[in-house]
Amino acid sequence: MGSSKTKPLQSTDPWWVRWMLIGISVAFLTFLLLLPLIIIFQEALSKGIAFYIQSISDRNAWNAVKMTLITAGIAVPLNLIFGIAAAWATTKYRFRGKSILISMIDLPFAISPIVAGLMLVLVFGSQGWWGEWLSDRGIQVIFAVPGVVLATVFVTFPFVARELIPLMQEQGSDEEWAAISLGANGWQTFWKVTLPNIKWALLYGVLLCNARAMGEFGAVSIVSSNIRGRTNTMPLQIDALYSEYQSAAAFALASLLAGLGVFTLIGKTILESRIKALKSDR
Repeated sequence: MGSSKTKPLQSTDPWWVRWMLIGISVAFLTFLLLLPLIIIFQEALSKGIAFYIQSISDRNAWNAVKMTLITAGIAVPLNLIFGIAAAWATTKYRFRGKSILISMIDLPFAISPIVAGLMLVLVFGSQGWWGEWLSDRGIQVIFAVPGVVLATVFVTFPFVARELIPLMQEQGSDEEWAAISLGANGWQTFWKVTLPNIKWALLYGVLLCNARAMGEFGAVSIVSSNIRGRTNTMPLQIDALYSEYQSAAAFALASLLAGLGVFTLIGKTILESRIKALKSDR
């Protein structure tokens, strides 16, 4: 790896412009992100530790936690496979319709999650395209666990692919071709050459995908029908509790979800530092 590094561009803006921009950024982050996060934990503990533990160990709350983890546990590996396949196909091969495929990967970013949920209902619902076929075989997708998983997969599938595609385009295919010319097969080339080069970006994408999967509300709300103890995930259970004026219980569960988000943020920061260090060493 080379040691050449580009010296950061020095700004010529006056000092007050620099500090004004920094102040605006810090103020927005403090009042719109940090303070609400602190208030969530404060409200969650407002009725004491015993009530907090009782709230998050409630049967419906615990089922929502398990449903969230199960959904993320299925959606993330599927998106991992899709992300690697899509990144490999779009960066290593030339084919007609490649630009359309790349644009379609971004589709969940452009479509509202509510619309995504309605699309799944139109396809897999009892009156949908495949509704009769699924019903004849005793398979229920909408208002059941498969629908929740499908909705989560749909809204999260760009995250891994979008982290890998720019990196693999930047790296090119020289190392893979060198490995193939030395006798390596496709799997050996991927495992020994490609994967080590993309592992940090891959982990970063998985982390973002997992965070989005656990926090998804809109699409899951449409396809789950909010059945407590069966299809409610943590965001849906929090919304149900808050709608019933059980604020402390809602905040208790929200603090658990926020804690998972903070844990994800810490992991994301560590991975960003690692990726930045690797790029600076190139």
